[in-house]
Amino acid sequence: MKRKFSGVTVSILVVISLIAGMGIDMLVSADNVYEQLSKLKDVLSLTEKNYVEDVDLKKLTESAIVGMLNTLDPHSVYIAPKQFERVKEEFQGKFEGIGVSFRVINDTITVIEPVGGGPSARLGILSNDRIVKINDTSSVGFDENRVMRTLRGPKGSKVRVAIVRPGIEDVLEFEIIRDEIPLTSIDAALMVHKDIGYIRVNQFKEVTYSEMDRAISRLASLGMKKLILDLRMNGGGYLDQAFRMADMFLDGGTANAPRKIVYTKARKPENEESFFARTGDAYEKLPLIVLVDNGSASASEIVAGALQDWDRGLIVGETTFGKGLVQRQFPLSDGSAFRLTIAKYYTPSGRLIQRPYDGKGRDEYQQEAFTRNEQEGENIEHREEAMSDSTTPVFHTSGGRNVLGGGGITPDYIVKPGNVTPLFSNIARRNLFFDFVKSYMEGSGLQLRKVYGSDMQKFQKEYVVPSGLAADFMTFVKTKSVEVPEKEYAQDERFIGTRLKAEIGKTLYGFEAWIAIMLEVDTQFQKAVTLFPEAQKIAKLE
Repeated sequence: MKRKFSGVTVSILVVISLIAGMGIDMLVSADNVYEQLSKLKDVLSLTEKNYVEDVDLKKLTESAIVGMLNTLDPHSVYIAPKQFERVKEEFQGKFEGIGVSFRVINDTITVIEPVGGGPSARLGILSNDRIVKINDTSSVGFDENRVMRTLRGPKGSKVRVAIVRPGIEDVLEFEIIRDEIPLTSIDAALMVHKDIGYIRVNQFKEVTYSEMDRAISRLASLGMKKLILDLRMNGGGYLDQAFRMADMFLDGGTANAPRKIVYTKARKPENEESFFARTGDAYEKLPLIVLVDNGSASASEIVAGALQDWDRGLIVGETTFGKGLVQRQFPLSDGSAFRLTIAKYYTPSGRLIQRPYDGKGRDEYQQEAFTRNEQEGENIEHREEAMSDSTTPVFHTSGGRNVLGGGGITPDYIVKPGNVTPLFSNIARRNLFFDFVKSYMEGSGLQLRKVYGSDMQKFQKEYVVPSGLAADFMTFVKTKSVEVPEKEYAQDERFIGTRLKAEIGKTLYGFEAWIAIMLEVDTQFQKAVTLFPEAQKIAKLE
């Protein structure tokens, strides 16, 4: 009896420490706190004494915490001890694996976020995917330790996963080549035309601003006069890195009218903050285009929203995810932590970034960001979208243009990604590009190293995938039991050839070469390149 009571007491103390860390005694009356704690203690105690089987009090308490946070909003979450270590690792260190952060939810591995530039992100694995098999073994019921043991592994080793994706009927199968998951937050920084630079940022980590500063300085030394900043599929990260990045392109305004980058509103005044630009950066007059999509969230939306509100850069792509809730991370005594929403982000014009979530399940909330039916085309004044939905709040940029609130950042030019058929998706998901190129580069492809040496630009400009090699690849694909419909192949042929070239380029020169080559069939990027006259016009840089 003493042992059981001590177990219950420990569980109650965990919950009390959780609530104390929130400062809950200042939010509700003390009487109400103790009344609810007493109820929870009764449930735990009676359950342990009377349940038909032995009770794991730790698991029960954690489930109670998860359930409590799930009732608040989609982004307040509990982080178990082992997962908390991984979270810190992802932002501060290096490891080898498939490159995803995950949680075990209802006995199923759920992808929280693919690490930008990692092997899972490159294959198209998305947030909220459910991993139901690992190497032909059902992973339902795996605890986090077992997930780590099976998904992590040395660089170059393979692991197969089967994924259930909300809204997709079929189970998706991926073969992932494990890799080193680095701290770096910039996937590529390169010149894409004689005076146009391109920087792709995968996440806002501790080193993002310093990396960005080095990258943009290097491109400037190579003759960059204009910049495309790619924040697509960038799920966010550290707030301070976001406003410092935005500050690179914004002057500080005047003493009477300082340029605000972002501000927060909260129920508790001490959780409210405002962030302002400072004059002095070398790139405050640099013509700028920002690429975004429905995977751009949080810190990415802060940067895009600030630049759009000040008419400083042209936003191109798809409406962003719409995550404008500020989380504070509270560590707990057992090595776990939880993230609690304490405020909401607003752009300088007053737009709330957060998309509505009341009355929606987490799956519905997640999925709707990727299923918008947006009309492609010029959207500088944001008139058509505003008129089609009278409930969408309209705000104004510093130059008087309409911009939309109500969740996410709506682009000034809406451009959808290029369409590929299920054929291309099936080939990519199964990592057949990698497998084929690996064998090729171990054989006749070795000559390419002699022909192009270390000259990546020469390879990108001159190399064309031989028709025979493309045919060999499709034969290889068919040997893997992939059906190749003629119509789908005809539509995908250019994408397939470019992806083969990109995979070869990655083998020779690394991931930056892969990105540079894939930009050749990137419709959003290709459109952005043509829009600098418009970007300069709204920024009054002509």
